Amino acid sequence: MEPSLHLVPSASNASGSVSIASTANSLGLHDAMRYGTRSLAADVAPKHPLENRLEGWEETQENLQMTLQRSMYGLHAPVRHMMERNIVKQSPLPTSFGGFMRPSNLSLDILMGKDEEINFGDVLTDRVQTAELGDFHTAMEKKMKAL
Repeated sequence: MEPSLHLVPSASNASGSVSIASTANSLGLHDAMRYGTRSLAADVAPKHPLENRLEGWEETQENLQMTLQRSMYGLHAPVRHMMERNIVKQSPLPTSFGGFMRPSNLSLDILMGKDEEINFGDVLTDRVQTAELGDFHTAMEKKMKAL
């Protein structure tokens, strides 16, 4: 992360390559039973320039905050802040309550300043995501590294 004072992300185009590595099973093939069918052509299709800017919004704002902290308080402030975030990210999250709620990391939200925001994902959740998060057997397989 290079220090900069940009308020908005640059209008860069995304690369035209996709991978199925995130949805691959132990044999390296796309796992359609867990993740459904996937169209790689739709993933490669060009996006709207505003969508490209919105993808980099959080990273740009975080970079701005770290740069401002560094210039005001010195190098130790952003380093300590990032260290605290990494420690909180590594702590285990509780499983969801029967698929009705997504597991959240309240400590991380507080450190990132998102505890007072209501976002799209807080109100409108996808039923497929909540069912996937609420699946006890999948969570245990991932926890025990049996996948």
